[in-house]
Amino acid sequence: MSSLSSSIQESTTATSQSTATVQESAKPLNSPARVIAASLVGTTIEFYDFYVYATAAVLVFPKLFFPVTNNTASLMASFAVFGAAMVARPIGAVFFGHMGDKYGRKTTLVTSLLTMGIATFIIGFLPTYNHIGVIAPIFLLLLRLTQGFALGGEWSGAALVATENAPANKRAWYGTFPQLGAPLGFIVANGLFLIINYALPHPQSSLLQSEAFLSWGWRIPFVFSAVMVAIGLWVRLKLVESEAFKKAQKQGAIVKMPLADTLRHHFKAVVLGTFAMLATYVLFYFMTTFSLTYGTAASDGSPAGLGITYTDFVLMQIVGVVFFGIFTLVSGPLADRMGRRKLLLIVTGVIIAFGLLFPFFLDGRGGQSSTTWFAESFLIVGFTLMGFTFGPMGALLPELFPTNVRYTGSAIAYNVSSILGAALAPLIATALWSAAHGSTWLVGAYLSAAAVLTLISLIFTRETKDMDYENDVAGSEVTSL
Repeated sequence: MSSLSSSIQESTTATSQSTATVQESAKPLNSPARVIAASLVGTTIEFYDFYVYATAAVLVFPKLFFPVTNNTASLMASFAVFGAAMVARPIGAVFFGHMGDKYGRKTTLVTSLLTMGIATFIIGFLPTYNHIGVIAPIFLLLLRLTQGFALGGEWSGAALVATENAPANKRAWYGTFPQLGAPLGFIVANGLFLIINYALPHPQSSLLQSEAFLSWGWRIPFVFSAVMVAIGLWVRLKLVESEAFKKAQKQGAIVKMPLADTLRHHFKAVVLGTFAMLATYVLFYFMTTFSLTYGTAASDGSPAGLGITYTDFVLMQIVGVVFFGIFTLVSGPLADRMGRRKLLLIVTGVIIAFGLLFPFFLDGRGGQSSTTWFAESFLIVGFTLMGFTFGPMGALLPELFPTNVRYTGSAIAYNVSSILGAALAPLIATALWSAAHGSTWLVGAYLSAAAVLTLISLIFTRETKDMDYENDVAGSEVTSL
Protein backbone atom coordinates (compact mmCIF):
# COMPACT_ATOMS: atom_id res chain seq x y z
CA MET A 1 0.00 0.00 0.00
CA SER A 2 2.82 2.28 0.93
CA SER A 3 4.53 1.42 -2.33
CA LEU A 4 1.35 2.16 -4.31
CA SER A 5 0.90 5.50 -2.53
CA SER A 6 4.50 6.40 -3.28
CA SER A 7 4.07 5.54 -6.96
CA ILE A 8 0.91 7.65 -7.24
CA GLN A 9 2.67 10.57 -5.56
CA GLU A 10 5.66 10.30 -7.93
CA SER A 11 3.34 10.09 -10.92
CA THR A 12 1.41 13.16 -9.75
CA THR A 13 4.64 15.09 -9.21
CA ALA A 14 5.94 14.14 -12.66
CA THR A 15 2.64 15.15 -14.25
CA SER A 16 2.71 18.50 -12.45
CA GLN A 17 6.29 19.12 -13.57
CA SER A 18 5.40 18.17 -17.13
CA THR A 19 2.38 20.49 -17.10
CA ALA A 20 4.50 23.31 -15.69
CA THR A 21 7.09 22.73 -18.40
CA VAL A 22 4.46 22.86 -21.14
CA GLN A 23 2.93 26.00 -19.68
CA GLU A 24 6.36 27.61 -19.39
CA SER A 25 7.21 26.75 -23.00
CA ALA A 26 3.85 28.07 -24.16
CA LYS A 27 4.43 31.33 -22.35
CA PRO A 28 5.64 34.10 -24.74
CA LEU A 29 9.34 34.83 -24.43
CA ASN A 30 8.61 38.53 -24.77
CA SER A 31 5.47 40.00 -23.23
CA PRO A 32 3.12 41.93 -25.55
CA ALA A 33 4.00 45.17 -23.73
CA ARG A 34 7.73 44.60 -24.24
CA VAL A 35 7.24 43.70 -27.91
CA ILE A 36 5.14 46.80 -28.57
CA ALA A 37 7.57 49.08 -26.70
CA ALA A 38 10.68 47.67 -28.41
CA SER A 39 9.21 47.87 -31.91
CA LEU A 40 7.55 51.26 -31.39
CA VAL A 41 10.37 53.15 -29.67
CA GLY A 42 12.95 52.48 -32.40
CA THR A 43 10.76 53.53 -35.31
CA THR A 44 9.57 56.58 -33.36
CA ILE A 45 13.22 57.63 -33.04
CA GLU A 46 13.82 56.77 -36.71
CA PHE A 47 11.00 58.99 -37.89
CA TYR A 48 11.77 61.66 -35.32
CA ASP A 49 15.27 61.90 -36.81
CA PHE A 50 13.79 61.97 -40.31
CA TYR A 51 11.36 64.79 -39.51
CA VAL A 52 13.98 66.82 -37.67
CA TYR A 53 16.29 66.58 -40.67
CA ALA A 54 13.45 67.15 -43.15
CA THR A 55 12.32 70.30 -41.33
CA ALA A 56 15.88 71.59 -41.11
CA ALA A 57 16.36 70.77 -44.81
CA VAL A 58 13.55 73.21 -45.62
CA LEU A 59 14.11 75.91 -43.01
CA VAL A 60 17.79 75.92 -42.02
CA PHE A 61 20.22 73.97 -44.19
CA PRO A 62 19.63 75.95 -47.44
CA LYS A 63 20.74 79.11 -45.59
CA LEU A 64 23.48 77.70 -43.35
CA PHE A 65 25.04 74.94 -45.45
CA PHE A 66 24.13 75.79 -49.08
CA PRO A 67 24.14 79.61 -49.27
CA VAL A 68 23.75 80.43 -52.98
CA THR A 69 21.89 83.37 -54.51
CA ASN A 70 19.09 81.24 -56.01
CA ASN A 71 16.64 80.04 -53.34
CA THR A 72 15.40 77.12 -55.44
CA ALA A 73 18.97 75.93 -56.04
CA SER A 74 19.73 76.09 -52.30
CA LEU A 75 16.58 74.13 -51.51
CA MET A 76 17.33 71.47 -54.12
CA ALA A 77 20.92 71.12 -52.86
CA SER A 78 19.57 70.63 -49.36
CA PHE A 79 17.07 68.05 -50.63
CA ALA A 80 19.85 66.27 -52.53
CA VAL A 81 21.74 65.67 -49.27
CA PHE A 82 18.45 64.71 -47.65
CA GLY A 83 17.89 62.13 -50.40
CA ALA A 84 21.47 60.82 -50.18
CA ALA A 85 20.50 58.93 -47.03
CA MET A 86 18.08 56.87 -49.10
CA VAL A 87 20.97 55.70 -51.27
CA ALA A 88 22.83 54.49 -48.18
CA ARG A 89 19.80 52.67 -46.80
CA PRO A 90 20.02 49.57 -49.06
CA ILE A 91 23.69 49.22 -48.04
CA GLY A 92 22.58 49.32 -44.43
CA ALA A 93 19.81 46.85 -45.27
CA VAL A 94 22.36 44.34 -46.57
CA PHE A 95 24.70 44.82 -43.60
CA PHE A 96 22.10 44.74 -40.85
CA GLY A 97 20.04 42.13 -42.68
CA HIS A 98 23.10 39.88 -42.71
CA MET A 99 23.60 40.44 -38.98
CA GLY A 100 19.92 39.97 -38.18
CA ASP A 101 19.50 36.73 -40.15
CA LYS A 102 22.80 35.25 -39.00
CA TYR A 103 23.26 36.41 -35.41
CA GLY A 104 19.78 37.44 -34.28
CA ARG A 105 17.36 40.34 -34.22
CA LYS A 106 18.17 41.80 -30.80
CA THR A 107 21.87 42.62 -31.27
CA THR A 108 21.19 44.04 -34.70
CA LEU A 109 18.43 46.34 -33.48
CA VAL A 110 20.61 47.71 -30.69
CA THR A 111 23.51 48.36 -33.11
CA SER A 112 21.38 50.14 -35.71
CA LEU A 113 19.70 52.35 -33.11
CA LEU A 114 23.03 53.35 -31.55
CA THR A 115 24.56 54.18 -34.95
CA MET A 116 21.57 56.31 -35.88
CA GLY A 117 21.58 58.16 -32.57
CA ILE A 118 25.28 59.06 -32.68
CA ALA A 119 25.02 60.45 -36.24
CA THR A 120 21.97 62.57 -35.41
CA PHE A 121 23.56 63.87 -32.20
CA ILE A 122 26.73 64.99 -34.01
CA ILE A 123 24.71 66.96 -36.61
CA GLY A 124 23.60 69.17 -33.74
CA PHE A 125 27.20 70.34 -33.27
CA LEU A 126 28.27 70.80 -36.91
CA PRO A 127 29.91 74.10 -37.87
CA THR A 128 28.18 75.84 -40.79
CA TYR A 129 29.37 77.04 -44.21
CA ASN A 130 30.29 80.45 -42.81
CA HIS A 131 32.68 78.81 -40.35
CA ILE A 132 34.49 76.13 -42.39
CA GLY A 133 33.32 76.66 -45.96
CA VAL A 134 32.60 73.75 -48.27
CA ILE A 135 33.72 71.22 -45.64
CA ALA A 136 30.49 71.92 -43.73
CA PRO A 137 28.10 70.44 -46.34
CA ILE A 138 30.54 67.54 -46.85
CA PHE A 139 30.38 66.69 -43.13
CA LEU A 140 26.59 67.04 -43.27
CA LEU A 141 26.49 64.64 -46.21
CA LEU A 142 28.68 62.06 -44.41
CA LEU A 143 26.51 62.15 -41.30
CA ARG A 144 23.35 61.95 -43.41
CA LEU A 145 24.79 58.87 -45.15
CA THR A 146 25.50 57.35 -41.72
CA GLN A 147 21.88 58.02 -40.73
CA GLY A 148 20.69 56.29 -43.88
CA PHE A 149 23.02 53.33 -43.30
CA ALA A 150 21.60 52.83 -39.81
CA LEU A 151 18.02 53.30 -40.97
CA GLY A 152 18.57 50.49 -43.46
CA GLY A 153 18.38 47.97 -40.64
CA GLU A 154 16.03 49.69 -38.21
CA TRP A 155 12.58 49.26 -39.71
CA SER A 156 12.88 45.60 -40.67
CA GLY A 157 14.22 44.63 -37.28
CA ALA A 158 11.37 46.45 -35.53
CA ALA A 159 8.79 44.84 -37.84
CA LEU A 160 10.25 41.39 -37.16
CA VAL A 161 10.24 41.93 -33.40
CA ALA A 162 6.54 42.79 -33.64
CA THR A 163 5.38 40.09 -36.06
CA GLU A 164 7.59 37.19 -34.93
CA ASN A 165 6.25 37.63 -31.41
CA ALA A 166 2.61 38.06 -32.47
CA PRO A 167 -0.25 35.52 -32.39
CA ALA A 168 -0.82 34.05 -35.86
CA ASN A 169 -4.15 35.83 -36.37
CA LYS A 170 -2.89 39.21 -35.13
CA ARG A 171 0.34 39.73 -37.07
CA ALA A 172 -0.95 42.76 -39.00
CA TRP A 173 -2.25 44.29 -35.75
CA TYR A 174 1.12 43.84 -34.03
CA GLY A 175 2.83 45.00 -37.23
CA THR A 176 1.12 48.39 -37.02
CA PHE A 177 3.03 49.35 -33.87
CA PRO A 178 6.40 49.89 -35.59
CA GLN A 179 4.43 51.86 -38.22
CA LEU A 180 2.92 54.03 -35.49
CA GLY A 181 6.42 55.42 -34.94
CA ALA A 182 5.91 57.59 -38.05
CA PRO A 183 3.06 59.77 -36.73
CA LEU A 184 4.49 59.82 -33.20
CA GLY A 185 7.93 60.85 -34.46
CA PHE A 186 6.33 63.61 -36.52
CA ILE A 187 4.41 65.03 -33.56
CA VAL A 188 7.45 64.95 -31.23
CA ALA A 189 9.85 66.46 -33.78
CA ASN A 190 7.60 69.20 -35.09
CA GLY A 191 6.18 69.90 -31.65
CA LEU A 192 9.74 70.50 -30.43
CA PHE A 193 10.44 72.84 -33.37
CA LEU A 194 7.25 74.77 -32.58
CA ILE A 195 8.19 75.08 -28.90
CA ILE A 196 11.65 76.37 -29.84
CA ASN A 197 10.13 78.84 -32.29
CA TYR A 198 7.67 80.06 -29.68
CA ALA A 199 10.35 80.40 -27.02
CA LEU A 200 12.78 82.37 -29.20
CA PRO A 201 12.19 85.86 -30.65
CA HIS A 202 10.91 85.39 -34.19
CA PRO A 203 9.36 87.44 -37.00
CA GLN A 204 5.81 86.79 -38.19
CA SER A 205 6.87 85.21 -41.46
CA SER A 206 6.40 81.94 -43.23
CA LEU A 207 9.86 80.69 -42.26
CA LEU A 208 11.83 80.57 -39.03
CA GLN A 209 14.47 83.20 -39.73
CA SER A 210 15.24 84.65 -36.30
CA GLU A 211 18.91 85.10 -35.52
CA ALA A 212 18.68 82.93 -32.39
CA PHE A 213 17.00 80.07 -34.25
CA LEU A 214 19.48 80.10 -37.13
CA SER A 215 22.42 80.47 -34.74
CA TRP A 216 21.69 77.69 -32.24
CA GLY A 217 17.96 76.98 -31.83
CA TRP A 218 17.83 74.51 -34.73
CA ARG A 219 20.49 72.36 -33.03
CA ILE A 220 18.33 71.46 -30.02
CA PRO A 221 16.16 68.78 -31.70
CA PHE A 222 19.27 66.98 -33.01
CA VAL A 223 20.94 66.96 -29.60
CA PHE A 224 17.69 65.91 -27.90
CA SER A 225 17.69 62.68 -29.93
CA ALA A 226 20.32 61.33 -27.51
CA VAL A 227 17.66 61.16 -24.78
CA MET A 228 15.31 59.20 -27.01
CA VAL A 229 18.06 56.79 -28.10
CA ALA A 230 18.96 56.09 -24.46
CA ILE A 231 15.34 55.13 -23.75
CA GLY A 232 15.25 52.95 -26.87
CA LEU A 233 18.42 51.10 -25.91
CA TRP A 234 17.10 50.45 -22.40
CA VAL A 235 13.93 48.85 -23.82
CA ARG A 236 15.65 46.79 -26.50
CA LEU A 237 18.34 45.34 -24.25
CA LYS A 238 15.55 43.61 -22.32
CA LEU A 239 14.33 41.70 -25.40
CA VAL A 240 14.65 37.92 -25.76
CA GLU A 241 15.34 36.44 -29.21
CA SER A 242 12.18 35.38 -31.09
CA GLU A 243 11.06 31.74 -31.18
CA ALA A 244 11.04 31.77 -34.99
CA PHE A 245 14.74 32.67 -35.15
CA LYS A 246 15.62 30.13 -32.44
CA LYS A 247 13.79 27.45 -34.42
CA ALA A 248 15.77 28.34 -37.55
CA GLN A 249 18.97 28.00 -35.52
CA LYS A 250 17.97 24.60 -34.10
CA GLN A 251 17.08 23.27 -37.55
CA GLY A 252 20.40 24.44 -39.02
CA ALA A 253 18.59 26.70 -41.50
CA ILE A 254 20.79 29.77 -40.89
CA VAL A 255 22.57 30.56 -44.15
CA LYS A 256 26.13 31.87 -44.48
CA MET A 257 25.22 34.60 -46.97
CA PRO A 258 21.61 35.76 -46.48
CA LEU A 259 21.91 38.30 -49.33
CA ALA A 260 22.96 35.66 -51.87
CA ASP A 261 20.22 33.30 -50.72
CA THR A 262 17.62 36.08 -50.88
CA LEU A 263 18.54 37.11 -54.42
CA ARG A 264 18.88 33.53 -55.61
CA HIS A 265 15.64 32.11 -54.20
CA HIS A 266 13.44 35.11 -53.38
CA PHE A 267 14.20 37.72 -56.02
CA LYS A 268 10.54 37.99 -57.10
CA ALA A 269 9.55 38.71 -53.53
CA VAL A 270 12.15 41.49 -53.35
CA VAL A 271 10.90 43.12 -56.57
CA LEU A 272 7.23 42.83 -55.67
CA GLY A 273 7.84 44.06 -52.11
CA THR A 274 9.82 47.04 -53.43
CA PHE A 275 7.05 48.20 -55.74
CA ALA A 276 4.30 47.34 -53.26
CA MET A 277 5.89 49.98 -51.00
CA LEU A 278 6.47 52.59 -53.74
CA ALA A 279 3.19 54.54 -53.51
CA THR A 280 3.47 54.57 -49.72
CA TYR A 281 6.89 56.22 -49.86
CA VAL A 282 5.93 58.81 -52.49
CA LEU A 283 2.77 59.74 -50.59
CA PHE A 284 4.67 59.91 -47.31
CA TYR A 285 7.29 62.34 -48.57
CA PHE A 286 4.73 64.47 -50.39
CA MET A 287 2.58 64.83 -47.27
CA THR A 288 5.54 65.75 -45.06
CA THR A 289 8.47 67.34 -46.88
CA PHE A 290 6.96 68.69 -50.10
CA SER A 291 3.74 69.89 -48.51
CA LEU A 292 5.74 71.91 -45.96
CA THR A 293 7.74 73.52 -48.76
CA TYR A 294 4.67 74.24 -50.88
CA GLY A 295 2.47 75.33 -47.99
CA THR A 296 4.94 77.89 -46.59
CA ALA A 297 6.17 79.26 -49.95
CA ALA A 298 4.99 82.78 -50.79
CA SER A 299 1.77 82.91 -52.81
CA ASP A 300 3.42 85.40 -55.19
CA GLY A 301 6.73 83.56 -55.29
CA SER A 302 8.40 81.70 -58.11
CA PRO A 303 7.13 79.03 -58.01
CA ALA A 304 4.06 80.12 -56.07
CA GLY A 305 2.93 78.35 -52.90
CA LEU A 306 0.10 78.79 -50.42
CA GLY A 307 1.73 81.53 -48.32
CA ILE A 308 0.73 80.00 -44.98
CA THR A 309 3.03 80.73 -42.03
CA TYR A 310 5.32 77.96 -40.86
CA THR A 311 3.70 77.67 -37.44
CA ASP A 312 0.17 77.52 -38.87
CA PHE A 313 1.07 74.96 -41.51
CA VAL A 314 2.88 72.65 -39.08
CA LEU A 315 -0.13 72.78 -36.76
CA MET A 316 -2.27 71.85 -39.77
CA GLN A 317 0.09 68.95 -40.51
CA ILE A 318 -0.12 67.76 -36.91
CA VAL A 319 -3.92 67.60 -37.21
CA GLY A 320 -3.49 65.48 -40.34
CA VAL A 321 -0.91 63.28 -38.62
CA VAL A 322 -3.44 62.46 -35.88
CA PHE A 323 -5.55 60.86 -38.63
CA PHE A 324 -2.38 59.11 -39.85
CA GLY A 325 -1.91 57.51 -36.44
CA ILE A 326 -5.55 56.55 -35.98
CA PHE A 327 -5.88 54.86 -39.35
CA THR A 328 -2.50 53.14 -39.05
CA LEU A 329 -3.95 51.30 -36.06
CA VAL A 330 -7.32 50.76 -37.76
CA SER A 331 -5.59 49.16 -40.76
CA GLY A 332 -4.13 46.31 -38.65
CA PRO A 333 -7.36 44.54 -37.66
CA LEU A 334 -8.75 45.20 -41.15
CA ALA A 335 -5.70 43.58 -42.76
CA ASP A 336 -5.99 40.60 -40.41
CA ARG A 337 -9.65 40.18 -41.32
CA MET A 338 -9.68 41.08 -45.04
CA GLY A 339 -6.12 40.18 -45.93
CA ARG A 340 -3.20 42.49 -46.64
CA ARG A 341 -3.49 42.30 -50.42
CA LYS A 342 -7.22 43.10 -50.71
CA LEU A 343 -7.00 46.09 -48.36
CA LEU A 344 -3.93 47.50 -50.10
CA LEU A 345 -5.47 47.08 -53.56
CA ILE A 346 -8.44 49.21 -52.49
CA VAL A 347 -6.31 51.87 -50.78
CA THR A 348 -3.88 52.11 -53.70
CA GLY A 349 -6.78 52.71 -56.10
CA VAL A 350 -7.92 55.60 -53.89
CA ILE A 351 -4.36 57.00 -53.83
CA ILE A 352 -4.38 57.10 -57.65
CA ALA A 353 -7.56 59.19 -57.53
CA PHE A 354 -6.14 61.39 -54.76
CA GLY A 355 -3.08 62.25 -56.85
CA LEU A 356 -5.31 63.43 -59.71
CA LEU A 357 -7.21 65.65 -57.27
CA PHE A 358 -4.17 67.64 -56.09
CA PRO A 359 -5.19 70.77 -58.09
CA PHE A 360 -8.71 70.62 -56.60
CA PHE A 361 -7.31 70.85 -53.07
CA LEU A 362 -4.34 73.14 -53.63
CA ASP A 363 -4.64 75.32 -56.75
CA GLY A 364 -6.54 78.58 -57.09
CA ARG A 365 -8.64 78.58 -53.94
CA GLY A 366 -9.16 82.35 -53.69
CA GLY A 367 -9.09 83.90 -50.20
CA GLN A 368 -6.76 82.89 -47.38
CA SER A 369 -9.46 81.20 -45.27
CA SER A 370 -10.59 79.13 -48.26
CA THR A 371 -6.96 78.23 -49.06
CA THR A 372 -6.35 77.12 -45.49
CA TRP A 373 -9.53 75.03 -45.37
CA PHE A 374 -8.75 73.19 -48.61
CA ALA A 375 -5.11 72.66 -47.56
CA GLU A 376 -6.23 71.14 -44.25
CA SER A 377 -8.67 68.88 -46.09
CA PHE A 378 -5.82 67.83 -48.38
CA LEU A 379 -3.63 66.97 -45.39
CA ILE A 380 -6.37 65.01 -43.60
CA VAL A 381 -7.24 62.95 -46.69
CA GLY A 382 -3.59 62.33 -47.57
CA PHE A 383 -2.54 61.31 -44.06
CA THR A 384 -5.61 59.08 -43.68
CA LEU A 385 -4.59 57.23 -46.84
CA MET A 386 -1.05 57.13 -45.49
CA GLY A 387 -2.27 55.28 -42.40
CA PHE A 388 -4.21 52.75 -44.44
CA THR A 389 -1.32 51.98 -46.81
CA PHE A 390 1.57 52.17 -44.32
CA GLY A 391 0.01 50.12 -41.51
CA PRO A 392 -0.22 46.72 -43.29
CA MET A 393 3.35 46.97 -44.61
CA GLY A 394 4.68 46.00 -41.17
CA ALA A 395 3.19 42.54 -41.77
CA LEU A 396 3.22 42.22 -45.56
CA LEU A 397 6.91 42.73 -46.33
CA PRO A 398 8.25 40.31 -43.65
CA GLU A 399 5.63 37.73 -44.67
CA LEU A 400 7.06 37.61 -48.19
CA PHE A 401 10.18 35.84 -46.86
CA PRO A 402 11.00 32.77 -44.72
CA THR A 403 12.65 33.18 -41.31
CA ASN A 404 16.24 32.57 -42.39
CA VAL A 405 16.24 35.53 -44.84
CA ARG A 406 13.30 37.52 -43.48
CA TYR A 407 15.41 40.38 -42.10
CA THR A 408 17.49 40.73 -45.28
CA GLY A 409 14.60 40.33 -47.73
CA SER A 410 12.20 42.75 -46.07
CA ALA A 411 15.00 45.27 -45.41
CA ILE A 412 16.13 45.29 -49.04
CA ALA A 413 12.57 45.67 -50.38
CA TYR A 414 11.76 48.44 -47.91
CA ASN A 415 14.96 50.39 -48.51
CA VAL A 416 15.32 50.00 -52.28
CA SER A 417 11.81 51.39 -52.42
CA SER A 418 13.09 54.34 -50.38
CA ILE A 419 15.43 55.23 -53.25
CA LEU A 420 12.71 55.00 -55.89
CA GLY A 421 9.98 56.62 -53.84
CA ALA A 422 11.73 58.84 -51.29
CA ALA A 423 15.18 59.92 -52.42
CA LEU A 424 13.83 61.16 -55.73
CA ALA A 425 10.41 62.40 -54.62
CA PRO A 426 11.37 65.81 -53.11
CA LEU A 427 13.63 66.66 -56.06
CA ILE A 428 11.11 65.53 -58.68
CA ALA A 429 8.21 67.24 -56.90
CA THR A 430 10.12 70.54 -56.65
CA ALA A 431 11.07 70.36 -60.34
CA LEU A 432 7.49 69.51 -61.43
CA TRP A 433 6.05 72.26 -59.24
CA SER A 434 8.43 74.77 -60.82
CA ALA A 435 7.77 73.46 -64.36
CA ALA A 436 4.01 73.85 -63.83
CA HIS A 437 4.54 77.47 -62.67
CA GLY A 438 3.18 76.84 -59.17
CA SER A 439 0.42 74.38 -60.08
CA THR A 440 0.42 70.96 -58.40
CA TRP A 441 -1.16 68.90 -61.17
CA LEU A 442 2.16 67.42 -62.32
CA VAL A 443 3.11 66.60 -58.73
CA GLY A 444 -0.20 64.80 -58.22
CA ALA A 445 0.18 62.96 -61.51
CA TYR A 446 3.57 61.72 -60.31
CA LEU A 447 1.97 60.24 -57.20
CA SER A 448 -0.74 58.58 -59.29
CA ALA A 449 1.87 57.05 -61.62
CA ALA A 450 3.77 55.61 -58.64
CA ALA A 451 0.50 54.20 -57.27
CA VAL A 452 -0.22 52.49 -60.61
CA LEU A 453 3.12 50.64 -60.31
CA THR A 454 2.19 49.62 -56.76
CA LEU A 455 -1.21 48.39 -57.96
CA ILE A 456 0.45 46.19 -60.60
CA SER A 457 2.83 44.78 -57.98
CA LEU A 458 -0.04 43.94 -55.63
CA ILE A 459 -1.94 42.20 -58.43
CA PHE A 460 1.01 39.82 -58.83
CA THR A 461 1.40 39.26 -55.08
CA ARG A 462 -0.37 36.44 -53.24
CA GLU A 463 -2.19 36.90 -49.97
CA THR A 464 0.15 36.17 -47.04
CA LYS A 465 -2.05 36.46 -43.95
CA ASP A 466 -2.48 32.67 -43.52
CA MET A 467 1.16 31.65 -44.02
CA ASP A 468 2.82 29.54 -41.31
CA TYR A 469 5.08 32.37 -40.19
CA GLU A 470 6.95 30.68 -37.36
CA ASN A 471 7.50 27.33 -39.09
CA ASP A 472 8.37 28.76 -42.52
CA VAL A 473 12.08 28.52 -41.71
CA ALA A 474 13.46 28.25 -45.23
CA GLY A 475 10.35 27.99 -47.34
CA SER A 476 9.77 28.57 -51.01
CA GLU A 477 8.78 31.91 -52.44
CA VAL A 478 5.15 32.79 -51.70
CA THR A 479 4.55 35.69 -54.01
CA SER A 480 4.36 34.64 -57.64
CA LEU A 481 0.92 33.84 -59.03
